[in-house]
Amino acid sequence: MPMKKLLRFIFFAVIVKLVVMLILGLNIRHRTRLPQAGPAILVANHNSHLDTLVLISLLPLALLPRIRPVAAMDYFLRNKYLAWFAEHIIGILPLARKGFARGEDPFAGIKASLAAGDILILFPEGTRGEPESLNKFKSGVARIAEGAPEVPIVPIYLHGLGKALPKGEALLVPFFCDVFIGEAVPWEGNRHNFVEKLENKMSALANEGKFAQWE
Repeated sequence: MPMKKLLRFIFFAVIVKLVVMLILGLNIRHRTRLPQAGPAILVANHNSHLDTLVLISLLPLALLPRIRPVAAMDYFLRNKYLAWFAEHIIGILPLARKGFARGEDPFAGIKASLAAGDILILFPEGTRGEPESLNKFKSGVARIAEGAPEVPIVPIYLHGLGKALPKGEALLVPFFCDVFIGEAVPWEGNRHNFVEKLENKMSALANEGKFAQWE
């Protein structure tokens, strides 16, 4: 096994598993709804840098080479050390948010990755929000669904990670977290309707836990 792939495997098999299973603890609902192979897209709410690690940990280690979190190029590739870790250990698929040439398809890399059979991780809110708060989804997820209508898009609601490691914090706080996995949302031909249906599915998953409001 090439060294970079070995390091990625060790990181998720040992370090991430230790953090997720022993320090955090996860209560996973409807695990059988997770895809068993690619292509597929997991979409989730985004409150913490832990979100990506937890989502990857939900899938078998055998699928690790096929898992690609979609991440902002301007953030994760801003210096060479972070870029190396993000690309080779986390396995991100960099997405440019600006600076496109005329006629350039910003989702070309995503389409190619899905065509290769990858499982993508996508945060349709676009950025990390306040703990346990759902923001409006951006239209990009509908454009991706339109370009790959046969690919299952699975909504996942994460609860607790925004308290365990919220935006702007570097200290991990042990906190029991919940994961609610929804049924795949099909593409039915209309971007606005797709985003609305995906938001409704995510809200329904959030309500399933009957969580009290954070103070």
